[in-house]
Amino acid sequence: MILAAITLLVYLQFKGIKLALPNKEVMKLVGIGGVVAFHWVFFYHSIKISTVSVALVSLSSLTLFTSFLEPLFNRTRIFKLDVLIGFIIIIGIALIFHFETRYAAGIVFGLLSAILAAVFTILNAQYVKKYDPVTISFYEMLGGFSVLTLYLLITNDFNVNDYYLSLMDWIYLIILATICTAFAYVMGVAVMKTLSAYTVVLITNLEPIYGIILAFIFFGAKEKMTTEFYLGSFVILGAVFLYPVLKKQVNKNRKLNNHI
Repeated sequence: MILAAITLLVYLQFKGIKLALPNKEVMKLVGIGGVVAFHWVFFYHSIKISTVSVALVSLSSLTLFTSFLEPLFNRTRIFKLDVLIGFIIIIGIALIFHFETRYAAGIVFGLLSAILAAVFTILNAQYVKKYDPVTISFYEMLGGFSVLTLYLLITNDFNVNDYYLSLMDWIYLIILATICTAFAYVMGVAVMKTLSAYTVVLITNLEPIYGIILAFIFFGAKEKMTTEFYLGSFVILGAVFLYPVLKKQVNKNRKLNNHI
C-alpha cells in the first residue's frame, strides 16, 4: 500500500492537484484506508486457507451487504428488489457452504472481506462528491499502510526479513502497486461520481467470472471445485446480472405510475 501511496503522491505533485484537506477529513480517510487494508487481509487470507475461486465467489456477497448497508449509511429506504436479490445471493452462499464444508473458514473470511468492501465503497461514494478521487485514494492507501504496520507491531508479526525480496518480486510488487492498485483503485473511486455504490459493486461482481477462469489457467487442478460449488456460484452471479434488468423494469413501471 505504501508503494501505491507513493505512486499517487508523485501523480498529485505532477498534476498539481490539491493535497491539503481539513485534518478531520484526513483522519476519516485514513480510517477508511484501514478498512480497505483489512478487507485485503481477509480476502488474501481466504485465498490462503481455501482457493481463489472460493474467495472470489464469497466476495460476490458484496452486492448483498451493500444493498442493506447503503440505505443505512445514506438514510434512505431499502428497496424490495434489493432485498430479493440479496435473498437469492444468500441461497447461493448457503448452497456453497453446505457442500464445501472443507472451505468453511475460507468462506467466512471471504464474507468478512465483502462486508468491509461494502463499507468503504459506500463511504467513498460520499467523499468523491467533495474531493478529488486521487487525493482520496492517496490518504486511504497511506492510512491502510499505517494501520497495517501498527497492527503488525502490536501483534509482533513485523519481520524485516520479509522485505528482502528478489528483483522479480519487486518488479511484480511495483506492477501490482501502480497498475493493479493505485490506478484501479482511483478509477473505482472516480466512477462513483456518477454511479451509486450498489451499481459499482454489481460491476465488481464480474471479478469471480474472469478470476475463476484465470485461476484455472494459473493453478489448474487445485482450483477444481464440486458441481454444487458451481451451482451456488451460478445462483449468485445469476442474481447479480438479473438485478439491472429487473431494476430497469421497476424504474420504468414507477415512471408510468407517476404519470398516471
